[in-house]
Amino acid sequence: MDDKSTVLELQKRPHGCAHYRRRCRIRAPCCHEIFDCRHCHNEAKNANEEDPLKRHDLPRHLVKQVICSLCDHEQDVQQVCENCGVCMGEYFCSTCNFFDDETKKQQYHCNSCGICRIGGRENFFHCDRCGCCYSTTLQKKHPCIEKSMHHNCSVCFEYLFDSMKDITVMPCGHTMHLECLREMHRHAQYFCPICSKSVCDMTSIWRHIDEEIAATPMPEAYQNKLVWILCNDCSSRNEVPYHVIAHKCTGCGSYNTKLT
Repeated sequence: MDDKSTVLELQKRPHGCAHYRRRCRIRAPCCHEIFDCRHCHNEAKNANEEDPLKRHDLPRHLVKQVICSLCDHEQDVQQVCENCGVCMGEYFCSTCNFFDDETKKQQYHCNSCGICRIGGRENFFHCDRCGCCYSTTLQKKHPCIEKSMHHNCSVCFEYLFDSMKDITVMPCGHTMHLECLREMHRHAQYFCPICSKSVCDMTSIWRHIDEEIAATPMPEAYQNKLVWILCNDCSSRNEVPYHVIAHKCTGCGSYNTKLT
């Protein structure tokens, strides 16, 4: 087998880690240790760190040296190994110093985000105010919130902007991991942890509360009692009849209200 055939055969062999398929490892500039990728570094260095503010994460742009997984040659970041000629990643971004063989992810670099994204450039747009790429299905259809992705998930506290997990944009415009939102729903939590607005269509639940209130008349002493409420969904303030079960907003019909 000639040298070219050998390289082609080596390129077919699987390499990488749980995060990426690639044929190189990185040397972390902070600790000078070698890891399969920056996520492997972050997991190893933060394994026992529960405080998200004390995490020791490696920014992708700081990686300067890579080690070929086939010949162990250490070199400056580049797509093709200067020693054995193997391609270290079919997708390569010299800005992010990022390699990945799984091109079916449709990776692309967003200059505005400053990092690589997946899903295909044609399927996403960058919202300048939110400061992130969103699906084109949300273009002109989402409430803009300044830097809405530049914060930690309010459930698991992982930083959202460069998270590898799926992110969802709630009707209020705030963001969180899709799986964390589903976990909230499994525990009957249907309100945004940040602003308390409803995160889904609550019509059937409001109808059920209507029925409960109709079936639970208040004692005569409380039948004319009025209270002021603030609606978390439409932000209106109403004076409504007091009831022990819940208080309905006269503006939008929501029961997502609180006494004021």
